[in-house]
Amino acid sequence: MYLSVKETAEYLSMHESKVTALVLQGKIRALHDGKQFLINKAQFTTHFEQVEKYRLMIQEYLNEPIPEDIDVKDED
Repeated sequence: MYLSVKETAEYLSMHESKVTALVLQGKIRALHDGKQFLINKAQFTTHFEQVEKYRLMIQEYLNEPIPEDIDVKDED
């Protein structure tokens, strides 16, 4: 499914100017039909999957208990 720059900006929660800049930089793949850029929505699924994996990894790390310090029992 192809989206316009405006629809892509709404989908990614970004400003249209930022999406246009990313298209012109080549960071977002797009087709130009002579009037507007058309952006394939499927290219973002991998990104969102990676973001979700990273979020879960960080949450798992934050939920890990802090190990007991080995120097606490050391009495000099």
